[in-house]
Amino acid sequence: PCCRPDLQATASPHAVTAQGCHGKEHAMTSATTGRLDLTVMVAFHDAFRRDLAHLARAASRRHADLDDPARRTAVLAGWELFTTYLDFHHSAEDTDLWPRMRTHLADRPDDLALLQAMEDEHARLDPLVAAVDGAFADREGGHQRLGDTVDALASELHGHLRHEERDALPLLDRSLTPTQWQAFSDEQRRRLGFDGAAQLFPWLLQEASPQQVKAILAGLPPPLREEVLRRHTANNQ
Repeated sequence: PCCRPDLQATASPHAVTAQGCHGKEHAMTSATTGRLDLTVMVAFHDAFRRDLAHLARAASRRHADLDDPARRTAVLAGWELFTTYLDFHHSAEDTDLWPRMRTHLADRPDDLALLQAMEDEHARLDPLVAAVDGAFADREGGHQRLGDTVDALASELHGHLRHEERDALPLLDRSLTPTQWQAFSDEQRRRLGFDGAAQLFPWLLQEASPQQVKAILAGLPPPLREEVLRRHTANNQ
């Protein structure tokens, strides 16, 4: 992906919480605490927040701004990447990650209910994404509802991400071993293929902190790491 002025922002690391031994919440960052390295998971969340914030700014501008062909093309290209990777991320969780976790949680109904809540929240996002698609497709009157549809999507997605970071990621850290987590990560890279991963990771790294970039690149196989670094560097020149 190329740099997109309408859909870029600084990605800030988000802390995840886990329950301590006395029931108090403590911060579990993506890479420094807990058994699992959740850097990529948190980077996905940062990227979704980043793109939605800039889409909201684009939607709030005058209708004439989105009538400009170059600007409209840039905004739509960014929206397509956002929806593609949101679908990829949520389908990976629903069809692969949550089932892996459920095998360790058969006798824990509250934890199973949390995973079902994650799936239900994903499903509630689908019509909100479709509403934004519809507003973009309606060249006559879509601009009048684009801002409201983006706001509705942002509100629902932000709530879901907070819920996942507060409750589901700490449960993930307690449920899977590092080997099992690595197996899930490897399967998702296989699902993408080399070309798909070489496109996704530069998008993920847009405006990421140097620490995030270093950590994510370190987890990639050498050939993929070199290609992602090349594209990331080119995007930032």
